[in-house]
Amino acid sequence: MIILLDGLVVGARAVRRALAGRGDGSRLAHVAIAASLGVLLATAYSIVAVLRTPERLTPVAVKPAPDAAAISVLTTGTPGEQSPPTTRTPTPASTGGRPTTPSAVPPPGAAPSVAVPPTTTAPTRTPLRANFVVEENALLSYGAAVTIANPGPTEVTDWVLVIVLPRKSLEVTSVKGAQASRDGAVWTFVPQGSTGTVPGHGSVRVTFRVNGAAISATPTGCTIDEAACTGLPA
Repeated sequence: MIILLDGLVVGARAVRRALAGRGDGSRLAHVAIAASLGVLLATAYSIVAVLRTPERLTPVAVKPAPDAAAISVLTTGTPGEQSPPTTRTPTPASTGGRPTTPSAVPPPGAAPSVAVPPTTTAPTRTPLRANFVVEENALLSYGAAVTIANPGPTEVTDWVLVIVLPRKSLEVTSVKGAQASRDGAVWTFVPQGSTGTVPGHGSVRVTFRVNGAAISATPTGCTIDEAACTGLPA
């Protein structure tokens, strides 16, 4: 305000000097000074009124300060890039019913279970039995028979009968129910035809004739599947 008053006084003096140079007299100078003082007083009054009642002035709109969170978002990351908006996946509303249990699915590559049939055990083979008997005697030979019996309930096949004679000179002929082969004094008989299978609780017969002597010609050994025969003379 003091600066404003100084300016008005300087201006009034300048007007006065100008009028004095033109020769208009002191009357015009007084009029100019009075006008300047009036303007000065009006201006001073306006300033005092503003300073005493600042609340009557129209408030100047001030922009609010930016949010700190927004500033942190804008200053984060590479300049020129904007963070993509965060999207939330909506949660499905509960239907109120029981949850559905997924069906059991075997993992990939798993082999389906297969029912294994029970293992059947083959019946145990019952050992055969054999009985030797001399059926008739002649001058230089005799007829003999071997009965092969199966005491078990299951049939038996592929038996082997072995007869041992006392001398190599004795011959076996007229064989029935088997095939005979020799190795010195040892004769081996194997099944032939219907005698190849001995039924359960059944029997088969093998007959043959021993030639060469009638005395001291009976077998010294007899086996069926390596089991000793019965009926041999002591």
